[in-house]
Amino acid sequence: MSKILTQIVTQRGYLYLLKKLAAFMVLFILFDFIIGSFFRYLYFRQTSGWEFRTKYSVEDTRADILIFGASRAQQQYNPIFFEERLHQTCYNVGRDGQPIFYYYGILNGVLRRYSPKMIFLDIENGVFNSEQSSYDRIGVLLPFYKTHAEMRQVIELKSPYEKMKLQSSIYPFNSLLFKIAVGNTKFNKNRNEDIKGYIPLSGELHEPIRTVSFLNQHVLDTNKINVYRSFINDCIKHHIKLYIVCSPYYMKTIGTDTSISIAKKIAHENNVDFIDYSKDELFLTNSTLFDDTVHVNVAGARIFSNKLIDNILVKE
Repeated sequence: MSKILTQIVTQRGYLYLLKKLAAFMVLFILFDFIIGSFFRYLYFRQTSGWEFRTKYSVEDTRADILIFGASRAQQQYNPIFFEERLHQTCYNVGRDGQPIFYYYGILNGVLRRYSPKMIFLDIENGVFNSEQSSYDRIGVLLPFYKTHAEMRQVIELKSPYEKMKLQSSIYPFNSLLFKIAVGNTKFNKNRNEDIKGYIPLSGELHEPIRTVSFLNQHVLDTNKINVYRSFINDCIKHHIKLYIVCSPYYMKTIGTDTSISIAKKIAHENNVDFIDYSKDELFLTNSTLFDDTVHVNVAGARIFSNKLIDNILVKE
């Protein structure tokens, strides 16, 4: 009898623990959903800043011309000149420090809604280099995972566990909380001038030109190369006129960057124009057109944008 009573008590203890655990799990899921939903609400109501521009690029812009790339796109292509001279609307969807995974994620979001008439994709030295940071930076696209199925393939490249992590409603916003808070104020509007996605740089470089060697080969990332191919193929599929551009640098080079060589080869294989300004003498001989060695300033952006447009008009 005592053994039976012990078993009953033990079973009741287990049942009690299971009920407690189940209640905890329900509360945890409810908490995650409520807090995550609040963060999502704040994210998608931002009016300025990095996250606002990403959201605007994915969900709002209807511009005829889009400019893709990292900081060298965001800070070197002024949409105003493209609009004035090509007589089409233009928006710069570039984002500082982002790898090609980001460009392709944004493209997928855009193509869900419409097909732009023209796209400029800025390619920089080392764009295909293997770097863990490139996968970490996919994190800025996490808020779109639940509502944008077309972007999930890119987002899931972030890590093998991303699908599981993204079951949480809070997780997509973990690293963005400060940016979201600032994006819901007027602070960014007062701090940075934003001209249709273009962020002008006002510095002026005064130093002798440097020499950079590309003789040492880097490990290349096949995911990046495949995503680049997909970017080109999707533009062709949607009948978008694509120009791939390597914008100006203030540096002399020994050898050729492997990434640029591969990007140029793939572009030519697909009959896509690849326009290379990395060795343009106008820029190599005038440091005052640069904010630093890899970004032109506002004067340089004016000259570069118009020079690129001249090139496009000749081809049209």
